[in-house]
Amino acid sequence: MKKYIFKRIAYMILTLFVIITLTFFLMRSMPGDPLANMAQMLPEQTKANFYAKYGLDKPLIEQYFMYMKGLLKLDLGESLVYAGRSISQTIATTSPVSGIVGGIALVIGVTIGVVLGIVAALNKNRWPDYIVMFIAILGVTIPVFVLASLVQFVFAVKLDWFPASGWGKAKNLVLPVLVLCFGPIASYARYLKSSMLDTLEQDYVLTARAKGLSEAKVIKRHVLRNSMLPAVTMLAGSVVGIFTGAFITEKMFSIPGIGFYYINSININDYTMILGTTIFYAVLFVVMQLIVDIVYVLVDPRIRISSDSVKE
Repeated sequence: MKKYIFKRIAYMILTLFVIITLTFFLMRSMPGDPLANMAQMLPEQTKANFYAKYGLDKPLIEQYFMYMKGLLKLDLGESLVYAGRSISQTIATTSPVSGIVGGIALVIGVTIGVVLGIVAALNKNRWPDYIVMFIAILGVTIPVFVLASLVQFVFAVKLDWFPASGWGKAKNLVLPVLVLCFGPIASYARYLKSSMLDTLEQDYVLTARAKGLSEAKVIKRHVLRNSMLPAVTMLAGSVVGIFTGAFITEKMFSIPGIGFYYINSININDYTMILGTTIFYAVLFVVMQLIVDIVYVLVDPRIRISSDSVKE
């Protein structure tokens, strides 16, 4: 187990290195630079000093090594557009905001989605199944900005129950959480239903029934546990999606989360901010993948980790 984890960590470091390198050079290949508009009215010497301050006057490869050297010291640099704004500090300030909104939405969405998936699987081709699948299809097909506009119109404009946007009060969370939990409800309901239907056809489930176990015990002991694996797989992406998938929602509800700043940094070519948030997302994703692999072993005792790979 330890050897496997160390091996995965080595792969994680290699993956992050590739992502950082590709992102760095892709950012630099974009036309224009973030200082062009800010420095165009300045005297030549002042403009040169401005570029020298951020190392933009040096060859590209030298800029790359300077950035990687800073990363080894856990220094993500500072914004090229907003002087004095530390990237690390910005991420530390904004990511908890996204985490609160997205985390609440994910917990609610996964819980309801799993329950609906179980209900749909146990009532296949009956009205509860049709209702759950109808909800799931709506959750998958309705764009986030349409859903966000709809809930703002109904609950903020017409009913005046909650504010249409803003941050700082508990009631500001209600509408964005409602919008964000709709996707997980739809996804987890569909996948869990499919997984449960497949598990119900397995020989060990038929054997358990033949031994005289009650249907409730068969579902609890043999079906649910094995059917949860797809949900565990999806959980890694869902956790990362808390921070990466809420750009539109944060923008529409004026939530000062990391997605809001990420989109803004792309619009203004703020290289260091884009790189910093990309690294944050990448680290989060690879760490979650490792955790999921470990959780696999805990959820499904058939899975054993050998020295070379995960075997089933």
